[in-house]
Amino acid sequence: MNARLEILAGILGAAVLVLLAYAAPWLRFVLTIALAKGIMVLGILLLLRAGQVSFGHAMYVAIAAYSVAFIAPHMREALLLLPLAAVISAAAGLLIGLFVMRYREIFFGMLNLALSMVFYSLLEKLYTVTHGTDGIRLPVPTFLGRELAGASYEWAVFALALVLAACFAVVVRIYLAAPLGQALAGIKTREARLEFMGVPGRFVLLAAYVLSALMAGCGGTIIALTSRHVTPALAYWTASGELVFIAILGGAGSVLGAFLGAVVYELTRVYAAANLADAWQLILGSVLLLVILFAPGGLFGIAQGLLRRRKAA
Repeated sequence: MNARLEILAGILGAAVLVLLAYAAPWLRFVLTIALAKGIMVLGILLLLRAGQVSFGHAMYVAIAAYSVAFIAPHMREALLLLPLAAVISAAAGLLIGLFVMRYREIFFGMLNLALSMVFYSLLEKLYTVTHGTDGIRLPVPTFLGRELAGASYEWAVFALALVLAACFAVVVRIYLAAPLGQALAGIKTREARLEFMGVPGRFVLLAAYVLSALMAGCGGTIIALTSRHVTPALAYWTASGELVFIAILGGAGSVLGAFLGAVVYELTRVYAAANLADAWQLILGSVLLLVILFAPGGLFGIAQGLLRRRKAA
């Protein structure tokens, strides 16, 4: 799909989300969470471009969410909490990335998973600081100094998530087209060639890793602002697995696919959990299996195929 069509598809998708949020008020919460997860999945896509999978990326989501929980009682402005928490998450990504960049493939994925589970255990055990599995309840944040409540607050967080999603979609699109982003594919195919050309593979992957941690932090902040309750479950391995699931579902090579996969995943989960409470995991697993077997390009790949057939006809 060329850039113009991708922009039009993005604008159309954003309009559909706004209409859904307006027509069904209960969907505002679900769609805001979906947008937050879509932002996180963009970071997973950067790593997948380099052939690396992080099974512990939810750690950065939790770092940002808990940063918001600790800072909010002292500073409630949402538009300041967001960049602060995102920077903290990115800084953690830089420190951890300097260590994990020495590993590739399964070792990279498992090391991220191990670090994430260590962080999860700390959040659960340090009850005096984190309140353990009870979590931390956030005070109602303000937007530009104004205290909002009810639908006004929901719309404010939804709008913030939508703007962030659009901005990061553009940033990732530009990043992947830039030399630094194109070098990620070299890590996947033949990293030694990059080194011979004078391009340090570790630096290329570290830059993508820090950017992915930043986006995970922004997503974690949106989730904290939306639910106003953070728990250690945000860092659990299943939360990281969800992000990889969504990346595959939407289409691992597509920016818009990250948000398409996130929206479909959240709507499917909510519907299945409400109507088939004992089997919703089975439904999601079956959907993923069908996508892997019959649509390797994900939902976005299916949409592209239908568009090509329509043009050919």
